[in-house]
Amino acid sequence: MSQTKVDLNLAEKLGLDASEFEMIRKILGRDPNFTELSIFSVMWSEHASYKNSIKWLKTLPREGEHILAEAGEENAGLVDIGNGLACAFKIESHNHPCAVEPYQGAATGVGGINRDIFTMGARPVAQLNSLRFGTLDQERTKWHLKGVVKGIGDYGNSFGVPVVGGEVYFHKSYNTNPLVNAMSVGLMRKDDMISAIAKGVGNPVFIVGSRTGKDGIHGATFASADITENSADDLPSVQVGDPFQEKLLLEASLELNKTEAIVGMQDMGAAGIICSTSEMSEKGGHGMKIYLEKVPLRQKNMEPWEILLSESQERMLVVAEKGREKEVEEVFEKWDLNCVIIGEVIEEDRLYFYRDGELYADVPASSLVLGGGAPVYEREIKEPAYYKEFKEFNIDSVKEPKNLKEIAWSLIENPNIASKHWVYEQYDSMVGTGNMTTNFPSDAGLVNVKGTRSALALTVDCNSRYVMADPDIGTQIAVSEASRNIICTGGDPLAITNCLNFGNPYNPEVFWQFAGAIKGMSKACKKFGTPVTGGNVSFYNQTSIGDVVVPVFPTPTIGMLGLLKEKNNQMSMAFKSKGSMIYLIGQSRNDIASSEYLVSWHGIEKSPVPYFDLEEEYKMHCVVRDLIGFSLVMSAHDISEGGLFVSLFESGMPKCLGFDITTDAEIRSDAFLFGESQGRVVATVTPTRETEFIDFMLKQDVPFSALGHVTKGEIRIDDLSYGFVCDMKKAYLGSLEKHLEE
Repeated sequence: MSQTKVDLNLAEKLGLDASEFEMIRKILGRDPNFTELSIFSVMWSEHASYKNSIKWLKTLPREGEHILAEAGEENAGLVDIGNGLACAFKIESHNHPCAVEPYQGAATGVGGINRDIFTMGARPVAQLNSLRFGTLDQERTKWHLKGVVKGIGDYGNSFGVPVVGGEVYFHKSYNTNPLVNAMSVGLMRKDDMISAIAKGVGNPVFIVGSRTGKDGIHGATFASADITENSADDLPSVQVGDPFQEKLLLEASLELNKTEAIVGMQDMGAAGIICSTSEMSEKGGHGMKIYLEKVPLRQKNMEPWEILLSESQERMLVVAEKGREKEVEEVFEKWDLNCVIIGEVIEEDRLYFYRDGELYADVPASSLVLGGGAPVYEREIKEPAYYKEFKEFNIDSVKEPKNLKEIAWSLIENPNIASKHWVYEQYDSMVGTGNMTTNFPSDAGLVNVKGTRSALALTVDCNSRYVMADPDIGTQIAVSEASRNIICTGGDPLAITNCLNFGNPYNPEVFWQFAGAIKGMSKACKKFGTPVTGGNVSFYNQTSIGDVVVPVFPTPTIGMLGLLKEKNNQMSMAFKSKGSMIYLIGQSRNDIASSEYLVSWHGIEKSPVPYFDLEEEYKMHCVVRDLIGFSLVMSAHDISEGGLFVSLFESGMPKCLGFDITTDAEIRSDAFLFGESQGRVVATVTPTRETEFIDFMLKQDVPFSALGHVTKGEIRIDDLSYGFVCDMKKAYLGSLEKHLEE
């Protein structure tokens, strides 16, 4: 065997510490060679092994009556949606690649998450994304935003899957390190699932799709390190995508599944060939012999370790039944894709990697993966001093302003609230003809499940400012808002996937945020009956602010799947007609904590989370679901960023209808209009059903109140005109583009 001399110094350069180096020597019974050390470095990186997070991830609820594939079992979560169908869905980050090369970073993030879906046998039908950038006065932020949006649009539009939802936020903590979280959703017959497994001694192992190059080498290690001013030097760690190749790979994969010649299949994402071979082998309790000279290459003089670690896109590993090789080859030949046998499944728990007869690596498959030999750590937790400082905020320290109209207009143009029209107009939201919300705006995206009476309800949510203020409650709010969005479309929440974006896990205060977020997620998911089906953890996200390096706002993004069982019950956020009565379901409070209003207007960043009670939230959801089911409301829209005023404006905007409301004399007007206390929904009721609505609500254990009525177009609050919705709409739609042009 090739034995290039290695030592601890080299191991540390590859991201392994002294104890891990000794673990490797013990596992192998000898010193590793360079190829083997490289293998362990990527497979034991946080990005691949979750060594710092797995203990906490295992505490999340993972079981549920609709779950067909639990977290960690397959490439993505799988949920039974009835009618013999299943939905595969997952969200993942591509933060670090986007920090140094936004276009390709975002494009390959979209490609990778779609492959996770169709390698399970599902056809992708929808995409969502959650994006965080720095402040718009930074040229770097504009570069990040423009590159990421174009990357998502170019890849997704070419691949042919609509974007049906998403969110975009701006904050200085993301100045250096943007967050780019991509979610993909697919449909399949539930009996057609392809497992990511390798078994059956002698079964051939194929590599299919694109050729292998030097892009993305050590990408998993790159994703497990801090972003610094020198990170542009790591450009080789950013992959390059080809959506047209991926489209061919999708069709070939689904066609191959019909032959029933497949034993298992897995996407080659992080860590490339070594990740796919080790994870599939460990799952099947087998091993593999791989012959690297057979791997189709697009660059000359690639070393064995480079071939193993390359993260070149649009590639998959396929294990087929012996004797059926020709069927596999014919499918990929039809789609003009590479399809080459590079090895075979063996009985023992070993991975042997040869090139031209020489053995370059010999490692136990189980030693590389999560749950096998990969190390598991419990990191130190320390409550940060700011946590108590934030709680000291008192609303009485903020003088109540008189210029509420001016504040309302400023919030409408605030980049965190204003329309993301500039972003989503670059995405194809109509391809596939499944999007049901293009002309029927709803709190969640709705995708038609053709041939049935149902539709998928999809959303991504997280207010990272809340999570910063209190990780436990802030994450409960993120799950609750996702559920609220599903409920307000007429759907029932089923399950979640998550993308956990945090700073350096070796920072005790960062790990306190992470642990708190997991605790909050568990509480909320148990309450709403939405088990966690998978996702990913992205640590080492940080930004330089002056001479200080700070972690990004903790951002546990929630991607939620719901089901609208009857398409006829689809509910929109839009006001329907002048004269409709406007009701608040839930209770407003004297609370402006962590609101966009408090931060942007008063410049106060230090405040606790807004009011939240999980039990009250759940009761409110049940009531709104019944109101929609009984056709007692004409529209429903949750109250989130910007408070009640913004929610009312967003409901009026589609048809340029206004509203005439009266504030609550017992609550400060700024808190009533712009506060972000949770557990509230705005609904409209036709005058002919108002009595039925009131009778129903009086029987419920949920507060409600009349706010006013829908107008022809003017906004009036306490008999004062705030202008007209159509005029405000122009400012709302043009704000982001105006910031980008400055």
